[in-house]
Amino acid sequence: MITPSYWLFVLPALLLGMWATWRTQSTFNRYSRVRARSGLSGAEAARALLDAEGLHGVRVERVGGFLTDHYDPRQNVLRLSPGVYDSRSLAAIGIACHEAGHALQKAAEYGPLVIRTQLVPVTQLGSHLAFPIILLGLVMHRPGLFQFGLLLFAVVVAFTLITLPVEWNASARAKRLMVESGIVAPDEQPHAAAVLDAAFLTYVASAVSAIMTLLYYLSLGSRRR
Repeated sequence: MITPSYWLFVLPALLLGMWATWRTQSTFNRYSRVRARSGLSGAEAARALLDAEGLHGVRVERVGGFLTDHYDPRQNVLRLSPGVYDSRSLAAIGIACHEAGHALQKAAEYGPLVIRTQLVPVTQLGSHLAFPIILLGLVMHRPGLFQFGLLLFAVVVAFTLITLPVEWNASARAKRLMVESGIVAPDEQPHAAAVLDAAFLTYVASAVSAIMTLLYYLSLGSRRR
C-alpha cells in the first residue's frame, strides 16, 4: 500500500542510492583505465592473495554481468565479472581482492559473515513475502498478520545492517593484504581501494532504505489503530 507519505520516508534513501551507484560506477570507470604495474588481472590478483593466505581450495570463476562480483560462502567460490576477471586495472584488482577478503572472513569464521550467511534464507523469504503479508494484514484488519509481515521485513533490515561490517572488514583486509602480498605497490593502493570506498556507500544506502521502509510500514500500522 503506497500512500503520499511513502515518498517522505523512501525518497531520501532512493536519492542516496542513485548517487552511490553513480559514484561507484564512475570511480570504477576511472580506475579501470589505470593499469597495475604488476600486470596482474583481477582473477590473478585474487588467486595470488588467496594462495598467499593458504586458501588454495577457494575457486575463482568468471560470472556474467557488470560488477556482479561476489563470494559464495556456501560453495566456497569467488565469482568475478568479465570486467574484473580479465582486466589488469587497479579497479579490477581492488574489487577482486575485496571479494577474496570475504573468503578470508569465512576461513577466520568472522562473526558478522556467519550471521549474514545464516540470515540469507529468511531474508530471501522476507524480501518477497513481507509486503504482501503486511498489505493483507492492513486490508483484512488482522494485526497478527500485519505484525508477522513486519517481523519478516525486520529480518531484511537486520541483513542490510549486518552487511555493513562484513563489507567494511573485507575491504580493510583487501587494502592491507594487496600491498603485503605484492599485488600492488603502496602508492597504487589508494587507487585500487577507491572503488571499494565508493561501493561501500551503496550498502549504506541499502541499509538506510530498508530502515526507512520499515518506519513507513510502522507508520501505516499506527494509523490503523
